[in-house]
Amino acid sequence: MFVNFIPVRMQLELNEQQKMIRNMVKEFAEKEVAPIAAELDKKGEYPTKTLEKMAKLGLLGIIIPQEYGGAGLDTISYATVVEEISRKCASTGVITSVHNSLAAWPIIKYGTDPQKKKYLPILARGEKIGAFAGTEANAGSDLGAMQTTAHLKGNKYIINGSKTFITSGPKAGIIIVFAVTDKAAGPKGLSAFIVESSMKGYKVGSIFEKLGINASLTSELIFEDMEVPKENLLGAEGDGFKIALATLDGGRIGIASQAVGIAQAALDESINYAKQRQQFGKPIASFQAIQWMIADMATRIEAARYLVYNAAYKKDKGERFSKEAAMAKLFASETAMDAVIKAVQIHGGYGYTKEYTVERLFRDAKITEIYEGTSEVQRMVISGSLLK
Repeated sequence: MFVNFIPVRMQLELNEQQKMIRNMVKEFAEKEVAPIAAELDKKGEYPTKTLEKMAKLGLLGIIIPQEYGGAGLDTISYATVVEEISRKCASTGVITSVHNSLAAWPIIKYGTDPQKKKYLPILARGEKIGAFAGTEANAGSDLGAMQTTAHLKGNKYIINGSKTFITSGPKAGIIIVFAVTDKAAGPKGLSAFIVESSMKGYKVGSIFEKLGINASLTSELIFEDMEVPKENLLGAEGDGFKIALATLDGGRIGIASQAVGIAQAALDESINYAKQRQQFGKPIASFQAIQWMIADMATRIEAARYLVYNAAYKKDKGERFSKEAAMAKLFASETAMDAVIKAVQIHGGYGYTKEYTVERLFRDAKITEIYEGTSEVQRMVISGSLLK
């Protein structure tokens, strides 16, 4: 017998403000993002004009506090923004995610007052695009293998080395760069710096040709005796590993949101096509095989979305959310791949042509299982939190 039983209602609905933001961004994406997404992908053209319009709506400063010119909104609102933008253009979605979560957030969390006052308004207004430079040729999942070095000389740090696979690398103006300041200390010898692309010794290296997200330019960054003012050290020396891991936890919520957006787009396209495509004298939507694929897609997408919301909710409450972010990123990215495979199958031969959106979605989805921590790394994070 239950005594003094009090029912508990889990809150899964967006609040009114979050719904308003989602609807506003959805309308913007349909009007401004969708019409040019295929052309930008085809040309490999960075969505500069779109980002300028997004900046005016406050979407490039969605998580930046109002005192620094941002919208000062919560992580769930941020997740809905990335999802709705990615639903129409995954390239623009990841640029939005990285700008907010990997460039602005570490300054919000670890920056000094002068650093916040100098850089956050610039990022919020979209005057400069933000980037995150941690990955190296031999240091992807293993940040402790980083070779880029920084040593203090007078009132400046001198940084030498290179980074690779940097989202927005050719366009970024403010970059969070990680370098070794104490080789003997291992991972505890990493430090983080706020770098401007105009600094002496900074250079953009090779720009990669990719399978998907082609409008999101990805490049190497090269530092040759790059001079960074001492006051641009983010946190203290040796804080870099901690800053990187905490930042990537939040970034995974963004990539999970991107994956949900791609998956939702695949479902949208599949439903529309299935209703219109006629075979054997009736729409293919009437066939059980198609119905079951659509049912499975919709169910997984809804589950992925709620995993994202759960991770975002915990982050906003100030609780640990590493496991939840990893779960969201793992499940959402694999859901995106499952959805696009089904979408191409539903479209048949047409799905394999560039005339239909699902071909682009198919190419865009794969990267969500790789960047900001592969699916294998997410499983390491999840199992590590459960088995410790």
